[in-house]
Amino acid sequence: MFISFEGIDGCGKSVQSRRLAQILGNEGRQVIHTREPGGSTGAEEIRRLLVEGDGERWSPETECLLFTAARRDHLERTIRPALAQGKTVITDRFADSTRIYQGAARADLRMIVDQLHDLMIGTDPDRTFILDIDPEIALARGNARGGTEDRFESLGLGFQQCLADGFRHLATEFPDRVRLIDASGTVDQVAARVRAAL
Repeated sequence: MFISFEGIDGCGKSVQSRRLAQILGNEGRQVIHTREPGGSTGAEEIRRLLVEGDGERWSPETECLLFTAARRDHLERTIRPALAQGKTVITDRFADSTRIYQGAARADLRMIVDQLHDLMIGTDPDRTFILDIDPEIALARGNARGGTEDRFESLGLGFQQCLADGFRHLATEFPDRVRLIDASGTVDQVAARVRAAL
């Protein structure tokens, strides 16, 4: 299976994607845990361009191209080879992030995002978990992490609220693939909801 975790910054998707990888590994599955942007050597180089620096460093259009380039490298060098070997791939973000961040929240570019996806990626996960949480809580978590990868958090609460609305809409747009998971509560409680939904 190819599984993705999505949601706003600070929603807990990194923790929960790692947790699911551990759970499935303990059940005897071969699992690859990866992330976007990143997950391959070339994509990790592009990651630094995207997640560091000023919030307005790139236009939404340029972001779309950079994210698509990183995703293509990730798909070619990590995701497809692992799936071909019968492994389960769990990724912390995939195309739905671009659909929401650049396609809806940063600008109205959804048609361009979908066209680029169809032309260059052509793959969606078998199952996507969107971790749904109050944007104020998520933003506080994201800001508390510190570090240099805070470019999108720097765009503020209004941006995070717009993202949250966009991700919730995806659950209705792709009901066969996307599951909306209540991300409130303890790590174990959220992990149990994810496992039950899977």
